[in-house]
Amino acid sequence: MAPMVIAREQILSLLREGPVRIAEATGGVASERLRARLSPEEWSANEVLAHLRACADVWSGCMSRIAAEDRPTIRAINPRTWMEKTDYPELEFQPSLQAFTAQREKLLAFLEGLAEASWQRIATVQGAGKPLERTVQFFGDKLARHERTHVTQIERIVKAL
Repeated sequence: MAPMVIAREQILSLLREGPVRIAEATGGVASERLRARLSPEEWSANEVLAHLRACADVWSGCMSRIAAEDRPTIRAINPRTWMEKTDYPELEFQPSLQAFTAQREKLLAFLEGLAEASWQRIATVQGAGKPLERTVQFFGDKLARHERTHVTQIERIVKAL
């Protein structure tokens, strides 16, 4: 049985608000402070943003493929593994946030342009256990929920700095 996913409009709303909340929380905060960890085992705000960008790369890519191809087979990619292949953790926070925001605007334009039926198109995802069937809506939900948790984490980190 497929996991319960949130509705399309809620997904879009959460995806719209993520970059805005991050910008509000970090505006005017010095870049070096955004690289500071509250403890050795916690990520800095900069590292959380790098993770969010990697998640957006991976899961947005899945949504694009599902919408464009008939029942594609997608190899699962762990966003943490993807992040290690990027320069995201080394980038300055504000330019990275600008790139994240621009990427999000493109994703929202894409998702808002999809017909309702396209949100239910299916892909087979392999490489993370048994093959799973996933939809555009599943990945949108996954991205929105996962991001909401990390946006709250960034807000908490900045308040504690």
